[in-house]
Amino acid sequence: MVLTRGDDYPIHQTPEPVAYAGTDRNFYDRFFFNGYAPDVGDDGFLAVALGVYPHINVIDASFCWLMNGRQVNLHASRGLGMERMDTQVGPIRIEVIEPLQSLRITIDAPDEGIRADITFTGRAFPLEEPRFTRRNGPRVLMDVTRMTQNGSYAGWVEVDGTRTDVTGWHGTRDRSWGIRPIGAPDAQPPSPPIAPQFFWLWSPCAMEDGDLYAHTNDDAHGRFWNRRAAFRPLGGGIDDEQHYDHADYRIGWKPGSRHAQSAELTLRNETGDTRVTFEVGQTFMMLGLGYGHPKWGHGRSHGEALTVEREDFTPAELDPMQPHHLHIQASVGVTMTGPDGSVRRGKGVLEQLVMGPHAPSGFTGVLDPA
Repeated sequence: MVLTRGDDYPIHQTPEPVAYAGTDRNFYDRFFFNGYAPDVGDDGFLAVALGVYPHINVIDASFCWLMNGRQVNLHASRGLGMERMDTQVGPIRIEVIEPLQSLRITIDAPDEGIRADITFTGRAFPLEEPRFTRRNGPRVLMDVTRMTQNGSYAGWVEVDGTRTDVTGWHGTRDRSWGIRPIGAPDAQPPSPPIAPQFFWLWSPCAMEDGDLYAHTNDDAHGRFWNRRAAFRPLGGGIDDEQHYDHADYRIGWKPGSRHAQSAELTLRNETGDTRVTFEVGQTFMMLGLGYGHPKWGHGRSHGEALTVEREDFTPAELDPMQPHHLHIQASVGVTMTGPDGSVRRGKGVLEQLVMGPHAPSGFTGVLDPA
């Protein structure tokens, strides 16, 4: 085992677990959470993120609430002051209650009309994903370790005076750390120039009796450079994990976009093929958490003093082919049919970020739509 209690805190120095140390300008250390009502078709989605960027001395965080088709985002940023253990950015605070098991999130932004007090509790021990290492020519684009954990929530969220009880909601959190682009972009472009290409699907799902985790990073030809699929029973650990040797997504793309309107996943191991079908639901814009945000991108400096801002939009009204609108999480109802015909049902998300060519999808340019 590589994960230790310290891996739930933003104190890492390299893409390795906290047992090892090092340094890089683009090093980051990040919390992420999402949550949703457990029944398929129920409205409501929440998301939280907090990032620490030690070498540019910035800490930022966001909280998002999606209800009735409207997404409300709370952004906050301040100088880090070289203190990595202070996981509060103005109104947004994350507290580790029990490492690798339970965390509390509090939001207190009365001027922006947003308050929350929620606790995440893991359903099983976190899953350590394969290390993500990717270069653009001689440059390191990503060198990241990430752990993922499905869980349940207890508590409430209040937006504009309307309080919603989220006790019993399910969701996923991850902790990632390592090297990836952060802060202001590099002023000197790569040589020779490299067209952007990134294909990412991630589908953590809370099933009736356990958790399904699957993801893929593909190159332009559809060859994966990072992929994993596993099922872990409720309360299970590493020894209880069922791995799949083969995981193949099939996406039906929504015309005029690079977002899925249907999706299937075929899993294979020694017992045979398992088929997973996704019923694609509401769209959450990862923009709300700073991903690709032109102003609130991860690690962007807003000065040493605390800066807080609320942002509202309706995802259905946004142009899906704007680069900063490509990255989404769609809530999905999930049906998992095993080789023996047994059926598991659940709910989860299908995260999507597709930029550049991807031959199996028919994409040939940087931003050509389906």
